[in-house]
Amino acid sequence: MNYFDCKVKYAALKGKQKEIYNFQKVSAHLADYGYTTIKLDDDWMGADFIAIHFDGIRYLKVQLKSRLTFDKKYVGKDIFICFFDKQWIIYPHDELLAIFEPEILNSSSWQEKGLYHYPYLSPKNLSRVEKYVIN
Repeated sequence: MNYFDCKVKYAALKGKQKEIYNFQKVSAHLADYGYTTIKLDDDWMGADFIAIHFDGIRYLKVQLKSRLTFDKKYVGKDIFICFFDKQWIIYPHDELLAIFEPEILNSSSWQEKGLYHYPYLSPKNLSRVEKYVIN
């Protein structure tokens, strides 16, 4: 029996399977930067996983998303948002929110739901998140 005869098709995965898949993929990238990761069964303080640096000092509370997202429930919680858009991007929610807030502040989504996301990265937004790309 060949255990590795067929790679998984991401589009065929269910929601929770995609989250686990993405966690494994981003964990491999974070390892290149000296981080080990711990998947959380239940969102802890808004995080899907914790990334702990080998130095024992730095750690990140990370929420996995499918796109560039801002949410009022993450404000003040020191959360990093991570998503894949041709490359892995992991950003401090509140720091990047301060840059985007002027354009999303008056949107109905932000006003009514406390949530705002971008379905894709425009060239302008790609330049805003460029420093948060991990390869």
